[in-house]
Amino acid sequence: MSRSLKKGPYVDPKLLAKIAKAGKPEDAQAIKTWSRASEIAPEMVGYKFAVHNGKSFIEVRIAEEMVGHRLGEFSPTRKFVKHGGKIQKELELKAAETQRTQAAAAKAPAKK
Repeated sequence: MSRSLKKGPYVDPKLLAKIAKAGKPEDAQAIKTWSRASEIAPEMVGYKFAVHNGKSFIEVRIAEEMVGHRLGEFSPTRKFVKHGGKIQKELELKAAETQRTQAAAAKAPAKK
């Protein structure tokens, strides 16, 4: 649910202070933040943020299209693990093997 227009967008005041202290976006190093709920403001464009995902920091360079989104949207907290288990792994190995043999056959010179 979005925030009331009367209240305005939420941007952590400490984050704004870090941006002011950082200087120019080009020569600034990544700004570490745990404030995933902060909205991306136009002043943040060009800066690089290290957004915490609960385990580690993920670096995000802010672009013009990101304004209005939250910082947490660009730092996923869950890691997808493939479905399928043992059978799927065997199928993938067979597919990789056939690709290797086809590549080797394509590289080998044709005999007459």
